[in-house]
Amino acid sequence: MKRLAAVALVVVICGTFLSPCSGWTRDPLPVEPDENSRIDEQYDHEARLFLFLYSLKGNGEVDYITGRKVEEHVRSSYGNPVYYTQPYPLFYWWNHTMWNDPEQDGVNGDEKVYQENIDFDVTRYKPCTFNGQPC
Repeated sequence: MKRLAAVALVVVICGTFLSPCSGWTRDPLPVEPDENSRIDEQYDHEARLFLFLYSLKGNGEVDYITGRKVEEHVRSSYGNPVYYTQPYPLFYWWNHTMWNDPEQDGVNGDEKVYQENIDFDVTRYKPCTFNGQPC
């Protein structure tokens, strides 16, 4: 009887610690898409982040965003801005979750959830319309 109780206790303990929790069932962050799915680029002057906006589904709706830290920005001889960024993003927005990658080493599993249930507000960067068309 004591042996049966010990086995039951081990099963309960293992079931408690090995059962998946809600944090484990979250979808993993996909790798940064290629340039073909990029639909826009924005520079955030406050945060000094260069943002790449992607449409993974290809329908023109933004559903994946990366934010690279800008080290320096200058003007070209033609007056256009040139941004020097880190090779990998510091932030990712995907599936209503903002991820942080302080190592800036690309998506490899060491990214941390920074904030959940968040939507990226693109109107912060393009709030206006011109002749009824988005700017």
